[in-house]
Amino acid sequence: MIGYVTLGTNDIDRAAKFFDELLGSIGASRFMEDDRFIAWAVTPGAPSVCVIKPFDEKPATVGNGVMVALAMDSREKVDALYNKAIELGAQDEGAPGPRGSDNFYAGYFRDPDGNKFNAFFMG
Repeated sequence: MIGYVTLGTNDIDRAAKFFDELLGSIGASRFMEDDRFIAWAVTPGAPSVCVIKPFDEKPATVGNGVMVALAMDSREKVDALYNKAIELGAQDEGAPGPRGSDNFYAGYFRDPDGNKFNAFFMG
């Protein structure tokens, strides 16, 4: 159902470096880009994450209550992606662990522009 998520950035080069490494660690790569945006996906037809310099040329801001959730297929992969994000300069928003039940395991972080993410595993 979700095709892609677009997040604003105030520094496209910094965002590119962060997401090249972070999303590259889970098999995603750039599949579309120009001087204003970059999109990453595991395959071009799969849901993707994009960063963009806002078209209105105003500063990018973080949406209060907005979060991008990245599905992983194991708790170990949640841990690995969360740790990679922190290593790359992301801000901790909640270390990996069970949330609410043993069936939902997630770690939360913010990218260098302040956008909130979680890596999660259901099962």
